[in-house]
Amino acid sequence: MAAKNSNTPPSRRMRGFEPAFGLMREQLRTAGEARGFAVTRLLTHWSEVVGAEIAAQCRPVKIGYARDGFGATLTLLTTGASAPILQMQLPAIRDKVNACYGYNAISRISLTQTAPTGFAEGQAHFSPAPKPEPPAPDPATRAEAQAVAEGCTDAGLKAALEQLAENVLSKHAKSAANRKA
Repeated sequence: MAAKNSNTPPSRRMRGFEPAFGLMREQLRTAGEARGFAVTRLLTHWSEVVGAEIAAQCRPVKIGYARDGFGATLTLLTTGASAPILQMQLPAIRDKVNACYGYNAISRISLTQTAPTGFAEGQAHFSPAPKPEPPAPDPATRAEAQAVAEGCTDAGLKAALEQLAENVLSKHAKSAANRKA
């Protein structure tokens, strides 16, 4: 076995924690560049760039660059019913996308309409799943949490302390139940 050179960079495990996106950054950049996306933030944060209402109606598919190099064309995928609404909002979408790039990279936006079902790309939904409702707290845990925050006079602080105590107590109860099982 060869000895390690002291000039070699540390192995992956030696760098500590790394954001999850860092693990897939290169694959996403390669896939995005294949479709013309030089800024991957446009794909990964689409709803933040254009707003939740517009993001629910369309998604970016491709950026095409003209031969003369004056501006690019962003292609958006949408359903037929949403296309007229989006058509009216194209200048605002272009401004928001160009703000993401930091300069006037996009000069045109093209809408591609598809059926809501039946095509592979038409079936893809990018909106996150709704978060499940937390279970109702145990009345005994709730009463104990209220007793912990009883001496506080500020209503906002008291509510925050009650919520914190309730979270801590329910977590301890859940971990105790898991140890018994």
